[in-house]
Amino acid sequence: MTQPQVLILQHVPWEKPGRILTNLEELGLDTLTLNIAKKKKPDLPDFDQVAGVVIMGGPMGATDYDEYPGLKVEAKLAKAAVSVGKPVLGVCLGHQIIATALGAKLSRGDAPEIGFGPIKRVDKHDYFSMWDKQINVLHWHNDVVGLPADAQLLARSAGTKVQAFRFASALGLQFHLEVSAPILEEWLAEPSMVKDLKAAGGSKSQLREAFAANDPQLQPLAEQVFSGFAARCNTYAKTLG
Repeated sequence: MTQPQVLILQHVPWEKPGRILTNLEELGLDTLTLNIAKKKKPDLPDFDQVAGVVIMGGPMGATDYDEYPGLKVEAKLAKAAVSVGKPVLGVCLGHQIIATALGAKLSRGDAPEIGFGPIKRVDKHDYFSMWDKQINVLHWHNDVVGLPADAQLLARSAGTKVQAFRFASALGLQFHLEVSAPILEEWLAEPSMVKDLKAAGGSKSQLREAFAANDPQLQPLAEQVFSGFAARCNTYAKTLG
């Protein structure tokens, strides 16, 4: 029998799982990272042996199915995973894919949200139990989503009503807790990311300074959120035998 795996769906080379992967590996979980965005019928692992699903960020829209048919596959996979209680984690685009799969509406935000800015905790859930009412996080998105019916809103910002939500076994994060200093440098080496940053009025030096200032507070929060997710994947893996 094959070993249970956590499936990580990555859309572009620089949007890596970072701290999410670190926490999964610390529990000895097997992972498989795939990019299926442009594949209509991708070769996926046996669903019954998937112990959790991680859907990463990317520059495309969550419902750009004509150009990226694999996104529809990801949405169906997320919905199927939630229906049987498999842990699902979505970041940025991944958050939007999960939300739209659960019936939420995707729309363009009033303005791009790029760089560090505050989010407010709406509900004190165990994912976010350690941080106070407000914390600065790294944002990088244009699109926004509504809250799926019956989902629990966890965080919001001034420009984005749904920054984090929970629905059954799924957690969606519009912001980027997964980014470490090395991954940030990969983002700043990617021309399309730098173009977005400059268009939003930011600069590389400003972003590096903001990261250095905020990361000491974000690291323990990321550890709490992602170690909790990894633990649930580990528990689910054991039910797969």
